[in-house]
Amino acid sequence: MKRVDMPSPNHDDRGGATIDMLVLHYTGMRTANEALARLCDPSSKVSAHYTIDEDGTVYAHVPEARRAWHAGQSHWAGATDINARSIGIELVNPGHEFGYRDFAEDQIAALITLCHSILMRHPIPSWRVLGHSDVAPARKDDPGELFPWQKLAKAGIGLWPQSMTSDLGPDVLSRFGYDPGVPQDKAIAAFQRHFRPKKLDGQWDSECEGLLAWLLNKIVT
Repeated sequence: MKRVDMPSPNHDDRGGATIDMLVLHYTGMRTANEALARLCDPSSKVSAHYTIDEDGTVYAHVPEARRAWHAGQSHWAGATDINARSIGIELVNPGHEFGYRDFAEDQIAALITLCHSILMRHPIPSWRVLGHSDVAPARKDDPGELFPWQKLAKAGIGLWPQSMTSDLGPDVLSRFGYDPGVPQDKAIAAFQRHFRPKKLDGQWDSECEGLLAWLLNKIVT
């Protein structure tokens, strides 16, 4: 894994918060250079701890002890300052606006290596490895339905649910962590984008019920 230090000035103090979340994004810009420039531009007021290019190069922007500005207005399991408690990783990909495509193999291999090292430093539970769309479902779609969550879960990063019988309604999504204040179809679509990307329709069905039940069984409080 090739690492390049590319410091961003866009960070501040975590305010004593414990790091217990890992949030993954795509850059959503036409090129890697555009994305890297924006993440390091003080006028943009955005940053991440790391960016991973499609060739697997890892750019380090913000020390993990500091609060990077990547999640914006967000929510998970009652918490609203997601930046204060998370590590943010950007993956170079043009996103839905500029030609969304599969994530490169070298990029995902580097991500898995980086995540393993982060998880050794911070006790982040598997159910708190999330996408930007999970914590901001009304605003964001990234890293999107092409992101290989199942591959990460097989590598011990995050969760990939199994089907089971259940009759849970979409209102129970908030028990897993989704913001109960967003439109329900947005929360459902975010859940599907992460955990059932083969059918992304924003409609709750029996498969979604079973997948959510499996996930809720994995939460340890």
